[in-house]
Amino acid sequence: MHVPSPRHAFAASLLSVALTACGGSAPPGPPSAPASASASQEAVSRIGDVTIRASAIPTSTLSEPVARQYGIARNDDTVMLLIGVRQGEGAQETALPARIVATASDLRGRKHVIDMRELRSGDPGSPQALLDYVGTVEVSPPDTLRFDVQIVRENGATSQMQFSRDFYPR
Repeated sequence: MHVPSPRHAFAASLLSVALTACGGSAPPGPPSAPASASASQEAVSRIGDVTIRASAIPTSTLSEPVARQYGIARNDDTVMLLIGVRQGEGAQETALPARIVATASDLRGRKHVIDMRELRSGDPGSPQALLDYVGTVEVSPPDTLRFDVQIVRENGATSQMQFSRDFYPR
């Protein structure tokens, strides 16, 4: 039996949310704000052969199995921040250990520290083993969160990433 990796399960969860949103079975509601798609977009930073990817999505959009695997409760008022640090290209990518410090600021200027924890999956000896960092922050939709992320890799190299995402009520 093939067990999908957390990355594939996460992507499948996002795809199922997107496909569900395209279905015509539900009565039409108020039009969605065009920027709502930004919540699922990845922020990407490349430094040499190192790629840092960050995603921020409402935890209510996670499937039950993915939420359970990540140890996160599904909730309309909680956003999951997922960060991966990789070296190499495509199938040759390997996960890099890092220390992640993240904050999110809302439109009212309140700053929230996001406790990030390691999330390991796959065979630890395999080059395809994944190491990601996950944390959550509360949001009161509609709101925009500005994420400030500091990444310190094992070799001491530091990187910073800033990005914003809009969140709307479901």
